[in-house]
Amino acid sequence: MAASARAQVQQGFDPAPHIRRMHEDGYTVVEDYLDTGQLAAFRDGMAPYLGTYRGRNPFEGRTTERVYTMVARGQVFEDITADPRLLAILDAFLKPNYLLSASHAIDIYPGEVAQSMHFDDSFYPIPRPRPAISISVIGAIDAFTAANGGTVIIPRSHLWSTAEYAAFIEALRAGRPAPAMQDAFSLEMSAGAIAVFQGTLVHGAGANTSDAPRMAFTNQYCEPWARTQENFYLAVPKDRVRRMSPALQSLLGYGLMGTSFMGQVTASHPLKTLDEDWVAPVVRHAP
Repeated sequence: MAASARAQVQQGFDPAPHIRRMHEDGYTVVEDYLDTGQLAAFRDGMAPYLGTYRGRNPFEGRTTERVYTMVARGQVFEDITADPRLLAILDAFLKPNYLLSASHAIDIYPGEVAQSMHFDDSFYPIPRPRPAISISVIGAIDAFTAANGGTVIIPRSHLWSTAEYAAFIEALRAGRPAPAMQDAFSLEMSAGAIAVFQGTLVHGAGANTSDAPRMAFTNQYCEPWARTQENFYLAVPKDRVRRMSPALQSLLGYGLMGTSFMGQVTASHPLKTLDEDWVAPVVRHAP
């Protein structure tokens, strides 16, 4: 569906200014993406899963809690993931039938240190500068401030070459001045807002020096030909996928890449695997 058609679903939302900012600065902020009811539903839906996990390394955050496969944990998370306003923006950057790559809640607790600066689609080993292979979303369940770990971003860093990024990281690791950090700032936004940014934008979660946790979420989307971070085929039971919207089923991989045959299942459309009586042909026709 074209961006204009997506936007028509949400009266009064114009994706064009957001698309322009993402091209120019690498990011944009959509205010009031979640209303008060959705914020409450998010907290209620996430409550049973909190309290058991801490990051396994400094990048995940040793004082940070993450709940993966968020998209499959309740209706509010499905709605967040496939909201037509967001899809209208993503349509301008990714090819048709793009995929959900990652979906998790992030709760940064007091005392957490700043995350290392990075860009989200760095695991695709294709030299920069280049178009982003993924687009990231960070949503504020608690308001983001500089004190509670608001994401630190460097505007226009999505345009850097591989050499520029490498020199920047080398300077940080060596403790030398990195001139680009003069342009960095902590993203401050109200509860319910989201930041949408190109996967090539350099950023990192800030340190939480406040006395309260900061709840957020991230959804990341990638080109239909790219490997996703989370394997949703295995992570999301088919009985849940059957109940999801067609848009969300496509995001989870139950579609073909554009007009091609990429993604087929033994020469059939992957949606057929959601039929209650579907049996894999390799089993059905086994000798």
